[in-house]
Amino acid sequence: MACFLAPMGEAIVMTVVQKVVEKRARKAGKAKPESTNSAWVRRLGWLNKMLWGGSILLAFEHLWHGEIVPWPPFLTAMKNPADVGPMLREIATVGVAMAVTVTAVWAVMVLIAETRVRAIDRAEKVPSLGGNQQCG
Repeated sequence: MACFLAPMGEAIVMTVVQKVVEKRARKAGKAKPESTNSAWVRRLGWLNKMLWGGSILLAFEHLWHGEIVPWPPFLTAMKNPADVGPMLREIATVGVAMAVTVTAVWAVMVLIAETRVRAIDRAEKVPSLGGNQQCG
């Protein structure tokens, strides 16, 4: 009915968070690609794209099935007071579960990205043992 509203609500909040972090990074003069704040702005962008993309696809699917209409009250479940309770329950269960799942997948993506960046940094700091050394 309206399960897409939960991830959309999270997407709105996270977009604001991303803009605030981005603004602070620029203000501090750390808008360089290698800065930590810039990396987090980029990673928050991943989450926002995942949340907005999923929300838009779900909204389109609900529109396709006639659960959303272009006139008030926009959600067909809100026309009948008896349907409001099940709609809110669906948002609270299915919608929140989807938002949490997307956020968990994003957290795993960030964890993998952080691990790879640290591995690359360590590899650059360790001198190679073979190859370019010359014997006298």
